[in-house]
Amino acid sequence: MRRWLFADQLGPHFLDGAHQPVLLIESKAVFRRRAFHRQKAHLVLSAIRHRAAELGDRALHLKTETYREALRRYGEVVEVCHPTSRRARDFVRAQEKVTVLPPRGFVTSHEDFAAWADGRRGAARLDDFYRHARQAHRVLMDGDEPAGGRWQARFADVPRPTELPPPPAPVEDDIDAEVRDDLDRWAAEGIEFIGRDGPRRFPATRDEALYRQQHFLIHRLPHFGRADDMLADDPWLSHSGLSTSFNMGLLEPLPAVRQAEEEFRAGHAPLSSVERFVRQVIGWRDYLWHLYWYLDAGYPAGAHTRGRSSIPDWFATLDAESVHARCLSAALAAVRDRGWTHHAVRQAVLGNYAVQRGWRPTDLVDWFERAFVDGHEWAMIGNVVGMARHAELSAVTTDAYAVSGGHINRTSDFCTGCRYDPKQRLGADACPFTGGYWAYLHRTRERLHGNVRMTRALKQLAQIPDLREIVAQERSRGDDAP
Repeated sequence: MRRWLFADQLGPHFLDGAHQPVLLIESKAVFRRRAFHRQKAHLVLSAIRHRAAELGDRALHLKTETYREALRRYGEVVEVCHPTSRRARDFVRAQEKVTVLPPRGFVTSHEDFAAWADGRRGAARLDDFYRHARQAHRVLMDGDEPAGGRWQARFADVPRPTELPPPPAPVEDDIDAEVRDDLDRWAAEGIEFIGRDGPRRFPATRDEALYRQQHFLIHRLPHFGRADDMLADDPWLSHSGLSTSFNMGLLEPLPAVRQAEEEFRAGHAPLSSVERFVRQVIGWRDYLWHLYWYLDAGYPAGAHTRGRSSIPDWFATLDAESVHARCLSAALAAVRDRGWTHHAVRQAVLGNYAVQRGWRPTDLVDWFERAFVDGHEWAMIGNVVGMARHAELSAVTTDAYAVSGGHINRTSDFCTGCRYDPKQRLGADACPFTGGYWAYLHRTRERLHGNVRMTRALKQLAQIPDLREIVAQERSRGDDAP
């Protein structure tokens, strides 16, 4: 039977057999309905067209206005692996001639996660799941014990490397040129995009993804996770740059983790860095995916995700020039120019500012999905609602992720040369993240009461003599660009 591959199911592990026929669909309505980052649209279309070229006669490649139109034109029964969004799942389930298979591209199955979570009695925490996954799949285990004797390996006290080779850039070809021409034409027809066009920075084929993965294992894995610093002139630090390849299905997570473990066993990478990579891939990534389906429509819908305002235009359209706060301006410029920032910038700058201002989480999830090349609803909900929303659902983590300008100053070089002072919470020079942090804690103090990680901060809040003036200052600032 012909297998329909979505744009995030493009690897060989989504097929059964070397000769299985494939259906690939480009839906123009997907891009007409919401304004995606131009580079994300390019990556998605380039990946689909490259896959069609690789498969040759095995692939039926349809370019239509909607998925429904393409299925009607094909007219025969197709099968598809479980999609990665609820909207897509509900659509394929409603089609008479579509058979839905179990999901692929993740390590733990839906059934195994549900059985594990059901036994946790409402406390399905990431750390516990990570240990479960390590044991179940025998990753970084020495017998029944974790390698090195600890589930979370400690980093040696060594400085961050001053230079690391960036991930290898893909070489564009005629397919990319065709995609760029099509997107130019669509824009002229009125389809809106955000962000800037630019050279394709992320793999669109499995070969490109494997090459980047191998480069990471050799050059960057030994330093992975050593520091979560945010540096204006180094967008990559020691991050892998593999998130798009995993999320588009070009790479399979468990084999990647096995190769990373081999680097540790061979003495080429320290346990601390390898363990952090393993935690990200089979821990955090799988955890977010399964939580999305396990909690289903209750996540993030409902009272716990309320917000008082939507995202302002300057943020939504990546207008970095209108922003004076250097960290926020640099973060928006990075997304505008690359469609990507690493997780520390997403959480400590972008998500943090949105949380402080009380923007609606559902709008923020939608923005992250559209603005980031690796953005998917299932991944962004956990980060935005779970971490950046102070773990309101309690199922994600107890970590709180609203921070002041002082934290940004300690973990970045953004504050150097900024017009605002991260130590000031009141006045013309007050950092909007510092004043915003205390105003946010004041606004949400009753809801945060009982969060053990916030006990100290809430005690400090009660001792601030000029709190009323800070709250008034941040209220007057509103959603204007800081």
